[in-house]
Amino acid sequence: MGLAIITAAVVGAEVTRAQNPAVPYTPAEIAAAALAAEGAGAAVVHLHARWPDGRPSQEAAHFREIIDRLRQAGSGLVIQCSTGGAVGMSLEERLGSLVEGAEMGTLNLGTMNFGDGVFVNTRPDIVRVAARLGRRRLVPECEVYDAGMLDTLRWLLAEGHLAAPYHVQFVLGVPGGMGASERNLRFLLEGLPQEGAWSVAGVGRHQLPMAGLALALGGHVRVGLEDNLYAARGVLASGSDQLVSLAVTLAARAGREPASPDQARALLGIAPRPGAEDARAQRSGKP
Repeated sequence: MGLAIITAAVVGAEVTRAQNPAVPYTPAEIAAAALAAEGAGAAVVHLHARWPDGRPSQEAAHFREIIDRLRQAGSGLVIQCSTGGAVGMSLEERLGSLVEGAEMGTLNLGTMNFGDGVFVNTRPDIVRVAARLGRRRLVPECEVYDAGMLDTLRWLLAEGHLAAPYHVQFVLGVPGGMGASERNLRFLLEGLPQEGAWSVAGVGRHQLPMAGLALALGGHVRVGLEDNLYAARGVLASGSDQLVSLAVTLAARAGREPASPDQARALLGIAPRPGAEDARAQRSGKP
């Protein structure tokens, strides 16, 4: 089935060190977690940011520092910045993540209960985020938490608010969203408006089983501490890199090879990164 894009979601907005000591907070820690995930086989990093005390942040300065640290370290990761932020943030605050250096941005396709809160994404807000991504020439990752959000995706395409290339991410298992099951995933796949790249992010204990299913069905996967804190039942993950390593193993079982960052760019319709060849040569020690 070819290449599999593995995305590492290394922090998110909700998880804390009280739940798992490996959760990174500072830009330096988040960048280090992303580099470790890249070393384990990730091609894309899905970025949130935090304040030093762990509070979620959409401050542009925090995202810039994370990206700068990654590039200074020679990382080739595809940079995907979250416009979801945290429940309760204003849309303008959430858009602070779309800084120079981002290559993708998330596009959440509907309002929903999210745990005990409400994640607000009105239709005008969705159009506004899509327009910002278009102006910045960032490839949208369309976040689908429930089946009705595919209707919104079709509407965006029909009205010209969105066009290829875009990527669809099925986020399954969020309390308030669609459950993580094979039946639900197969149903969602039937509703895709056109063929294209898609992936699955299973939440909590569903992360690795849903990753294995997605890989077997020809899709891509997102893993990491944002969505799941455990490597096995009752065993905390040592970091997102451990979860990426487990996804690499699942890919091999499905006859899939982890895509490199540059291969992921080609699959996702992202322009090659300037200087990527030089960066690869420096990392390999070649002249």
